Amino acid sequence: MVKEFARAKINLTLDILGKRADGFHEVSMIMQTLELADIVALEKADAITLKIFGNDSLPVDEKNLAFRAALEVQNFCNKNFGVSINLTKKIPSAAGLAGGSSDAAAVIRGLNVLYDLNLSVEEMCEIAAKIGSDVPYCVIGGTCLATGRGENLTRLDDLPTFQVVLIKPLGEISTAWSYKTYDDNPAQFHPQNNEIIKLLKEKNFDAAFKKFSNVLEPVAVKKFPAIQTYKKFLLDNGAKIAMMSGSGPTVFALTDNFDAAKFVSNDAQIFITKTFQKVI
Repeated sequence: MVKEFARAKINLTLDILGKRADGFHEVSMIMQTLELADIVALEKADAITLKIFGNDSLPVDEKNLAFRAALEVQNFCNKNFGVSINLTKKIPSAAGLAGGSSDAAAVIRGLNVLYDLNLSVEEMCEIAAKIGSDVPYCVIGGTCLATGRGENLTRLDDLPTFQVVLIKPLGEISTAWSYKTYDDNPAQFHPQNNEIIKLLKEKNFDAAFKKFSNVLEPVAVKKFPAIQTYKKFLLDNGAKIAMMSGSGPTVFALTDNFDAAKFVSNDAQIFITKTFQKVI
């Protein structure tokens, strides 16, 4: 058996540069891995099967990215091997934290070990790009700039270890809905990723934090006005930065020390985790 941790991610920045001819959006994002992780256990089998623990609402066939990842590895390697996938969910779904993408990435890494496929990191990322835009990043993790539709990755200097507070409102946001709504009302302000990367390299974190932004946040606020309330609460309680991750609706904060007991809500979940260095 092979066990992989499928770690969540947050977007320190998310910018949309326009819509591409292939229908995808051209993006520029600074991404960061978290300790919070689903657990993916793989065993050799006669066919591909998927069992999920901790979330009964998720599909267990080709509609699940973890299942699809196994199929894509088969296709890439031109081999018809089976695998039993046991997936224990810890990352909330449809939350802007790349839970599904990270599960798929973990299956790719795990199959590489389980069947001695000797795939390079580049080959694993090539397979990952066929599954979803965030999956190549989730293969390698750490602090990265992602461009193109998200598959072009540049490693950045590792962010120091910060406590990360995640507040996930009840309810979900469809990524497709977020991008379509954004297209109807594009942002006037865009994160300056090159400047932010320079500040991070100089370890001028306080200045970098002030420039973090996500162009999809105003879109999500229309559906979840409480995002603004959660951000204010986190900043009032010592957060260095508080903003939405991905297409939302999860709000994250980078902090030194936060007492989860301070947060009381019937309309949201709270998770306390940390930043995590590169996966491979």
